[in-house]
Amino acid sequence: MGLNLEYINGQTPIEEDEKEDLLIETISTRKELDEFEHKNIEEALQWVLSNSFKIENILTEKFICNLHKKMLGEVWAWAGKFRKTNKNLGIDKWQIPTALKTLCDDTFFWVKHKTYKPDEIALKFKHRVVSIHCFPNGNGRHSRLMADLIIYKVYNLPLFSWGADDLIYQGEIRTTYLKALKAADNGQYNLLFAFARS
Repeated sequence: MGLNLEYINGQTPIEEDEKEDLLIETISTRKELDEFEHKNIEEALQWVLSNSFKIENILTEKFICNLHKKMLGEVWAWAGKFRKTNKNLGIDKWQIPTALKTLCDDTFFWVKHKTYKPDEIALKFKHRVVSIHCFPNGNGRHSRLMADLIIYKVYNLPLFSWGADDLIYQGEIRTTYLKALKAADNGQYNLLFAFARS
């Protein structure tokens, strides 16, 4: 039984060879996949909330990959591993490690020197890491959890609300979120800052 998926606006398609890395053979629909992924992500969130992290440990390739693996590692064999193909979003696959290192270094500088307000730092990191698109799938969810981790663990501020809805489903909230990301692509972050706290 194959995995037959339909995609909504802004989702990255999972390629056929990536689908072969599905660890739960009984999954055949998007709804089933979403349920298993959601459960795994909830476990990752609990791990984030119940442990302490220092910014110098968070802003590393190892941690970023480990978090993705914790989020999706019970569902996908490729969880926590950089993508091996180019996608409809993101930079060239060969540029991922360098771009990620630059982002981590930049963010560490922002934190250390208080370059921006805490929400801005967390959300600028989120925007850039999702733009890099490190992984075959789950980049949006991963980038939001990274922003939550930075704002909660580094600054001791409340988690972001992200429109108080599940952004994996098509609807007005997702449309607003994608519009905010597009504006951020053009250097206009205000919509993303507002959306994250809405």
